[in-house]
Amino acid sequence: MARWLICIGLLLLAGLAEAHKASDSYLQIDASEKGTAVRWDIALRDLDAALDLDTNEDGQLTWGEVKSAWPRIEAYALPRLKIDSCVLRPSGQALERRNDGAYAVLMLTSDCVVTAAPRIGYSLFSEIDPTHRGIAKVQRAGQPLVLSMLDPGRIAAAPVAGAASAAEPEHAAPTGTWAFLREGIRHILGGYDHVLFLLCLLLPSVMRRTPEGWRPVDKLSQAVWPVVGIVSAFTVAHSITLGLAALKLVSLPPSFIEPAIAVTIILAALDNVWPIFPVRRVVVTFFFGLIHGFGFAGVLGELNLPPGEFAWALFQFNLGLELGQLMIVVCVTALLFMLRERQQYSGWVIRGGSYAAIVVGVVWLIERTANVSLMPF
Repeated sequence: MARWLICIGLLLLAGLAEAHKASDSYLQIDASEKGTAVRWDIALRDLDAALDLDTNEDGQLTWGEVKSAWPRIEAYALPRLKIDSCVLRPSGQALERRNDGAYAVLMLTSDCVVTAAPRIGYSLFSEIDPTHRGIAKVQRAGQPLVLSMLDPGRIAAAPVAGAASAAEPEHAAPTGTWAFLREGIRHILGGYDHVLFLLCLLLPSVMRRTPEGWRPVDKLSQAVWPVVGIVSAFTVAHSITLGLAALKLVSLPPSFIEPAIAVTIILAALDNVWPIFPVRRVVVTFFFGLIHGFGFAGVLGELNLPPGEFAWALFQFNLGLELGQLMIVVCVTALLFMLRERQQYSGWVIRGGSYAAIVVGVVWLIERTANVSLMPF
């Protein structure tokens, strides 16, 4: 029964995470003495979820479908954005292919003059996706660049100016000094494939593999130190590729990275059941961590920040990733240590959990290579 519960839980996880990429939109706000210009990039995959843009339901969005849907896109998005008391008017539209897919680009203008860091009312996708975030880059003439993390679910301490109408955003997200740290935590905790990979590494951490089979460790320290080594290797590796990818020094498309992440899960789980790696697991973890680092890079890479702001945002984001990862590792290792001496641990937890992870990894691999959804929920 326990083995089946593990399998069912991981399959539910697969249904919740058909793709790793979090839902983000990007706002570039340029304020001058002549008015305010806004460029708003919104992922087509998110708009399709909200507006059902794929009219023929063939799983592919065409330019014709997007073009015919522009009035609906503007009618949906514009009431969900408020910048101070500015009246925003559409001034152009475009499509852009980014590293993580196609984006609809809304060009907006206003005659209002923004003299201070603006209050931004933002409620895009709040009714369908509580994990969605907007990332705003605000540039005012002669002033330092300002970054804002926009959370549609966070109610502002005071109403946004001019937001009395029911059609306007009800939520606002003020800029936070550590906004990217929180975003890093959100990305690792919401990155179900990264979490599953870590779980595959942790399942045997409280056991020793002997010729006679798995045997529980005697002391917590015997489990902790190998875990520290594995997690450190993963941290260093994904920090390297996160930085390289965010700086756009190395770029690999999601069509390669996302299936590759699924493969790392399959291989890590398979190694728990049948040892397949000729080198120590810490070496394998480092190599796989390089792949996972590319999966975190989308947020920072799309902002085109100046060096100083980029370095500070990258530090926060990576620190948030590590804090979120630490939460997972501490909780899971403590739980596994308490269960390690149960007679069924090697069968129920290691073998059962690893088999379930292999199934989930295979499902994700098929979905991400064939662009199909195999999970009905």
